[in-house]
Amino acid sequence: MGKVTGFLEIDAQDRKNAPAGDRILHFREFAIPMDRAQVSQQGARCMDCGIPFCHQGCPVNNIIPDWNDLVYKGDWETALDVLHSTNNFPEFTGRICPAPCEESCTLNIDDDPVTIKTIECAIIDEAWAKGPISPVIAEVKTGKRIAVIGSGPAGMACAQQLARAGHDVVVHEKNARPGGLLRYGIPDFKMEKHLIDRRITQMEAEGVRFQNNSFVGVDVSITDLVAEFDAVILTGGSETARDLKVPGRELEGVEFAMDFLPQQNRRLNGEPLGDVDEITAAGKNVVVIGGGDTGSDCIGTAFRQGAISVTQYEIMPQPPENPDMGTVWPDWPLKMRTSSSQKEGALRDWRITTTRLTGNGNRVSTLHAARVDDAMREISGTGFTVKADLVLLAMGFIHPVHAGMIEDLGLTLNRAGNVEANTDDYRTSVDKVFAAGDMRRGQSLVVWAIREGRQCARSVDQFLMKSTTLPR
Repeated sequence: MGKVTGFLEIDAQDRKNAPAGDRILHFREFAIPMDRAQVSQQGARCMDCGIPFCHQGCPVNNIIPDWNDLVYKGDWETALDVLHSTNNFPEFTGRICPAPCEESCTLNIDDDPVTIKTIECAIIDEAWAKGPISPVIAEVKTGKRIAVIGSGPAGMACAQQLARAGHDVVVHEKNARPGGLLRYGIPDFKMEKHLIDRRITQMEAEGVRFQNNSFVGVDVSITDLVAEFDAVILTGGSETARDLKVPGRELEGVEFAMDFLPQQNRRLNGEPLGDVDEITAAGKNVVVIGGGDTGSDCIGTAFRQGAISVTQYEIMPQPPENPDMGTVWPDWPLKMRTSSSQKEGALRDWRITTTRLTGNGNRVSTLHAARVDDAMREISGTGFTVKADLVLLAMGFIHPVHAGMIEDLGLTLNRAGNVEANTDDYRTSVDKVFAAGDMRRGQSLVVWAIREGRQCARSVDQFLMKSTTLPR
């Protein structure tokens, strides 16, 4: 695959970002695409591995060496076909996937992997630049009707696959527009929302119908849907956030990240915020609790809103800068990662626990914290305070919301509180009800959601038709 000696002759190159001082002035994407010749050169670096370990790292089973080789040879149209054969939405993963494939790349033994994610994104962006990607319309309709609850990446992938198999698919979305976390959780500077809109247009042409402002379990009866449709698929995500149980949590200005981030996306979408208090970082000292992707998104959003300062605390130890690749490859390594948002000026610290919050009147003004040991116990004498006008809780999500459709159906849950369903058939404890994505597996990545949506679609097609040609 690629050029036989390419990895020896060609240095790894990746997309560059616009300077932080420029990009924090707007909410647009700021990654600078590489030109076609540069991308082809990077494809040439792909080795003729006896075992391509990138396959191990990729949840959607992308056929990475093949499209690397095709890009190197200039056959971009075939590269797109190969890419689409495993991934419905490579423009999403090409922007927001953490690229576990690159960590598994054989060249990553020397910390110099093929820039797979950039090549993937270039293939799909090149295709869209030439014009709309054609819908894939089923030649024969089955007459079977399927309801998909939730229009995030799992729901979108599942719905598209089932529509292409000839089924009539209705996607119920509680918000005003489809996309789920992609639209309302991921900031525009990481992924602009016109990317979702053009896929929705394609899916509608394929026969998928989107029922927006349809909150199943609140405004719409889930039992009625189960009675009406031949199959119901739950892809609503994991939305119960982990809370901070310390004195002062009730103060104004202590907010969940997923109350803060969607407001900004709605502003940019031209949507009303609704009957909620506005949350903004403008002119404030912001503290983000949680060191993951959601916390990073809060940082970038806060800077763009005009925060005075942003500090991020993580309770876990600081990861190593350069782990021994011989001991971790080809698995996902624990190592120090710094996001583009964190590079925009955030102060970061590790082994920090919040002990309490205090304020002026009812509004938070000070965060009290201390350092912890390896057992997460507070170390005596390490207490300190930091000014905090806005505290954003980005400590992850523990399970889907149980109130509403899950309780109404009486679904069996696993020990983590997620909907019980295996990866063989994705069937829940209720007949003809399936579950996929974060609702089933717990908080995870967009790429895992796409994988589960595709696999669930195959299982539903098999269930309805007693056979299936959909890929797994």
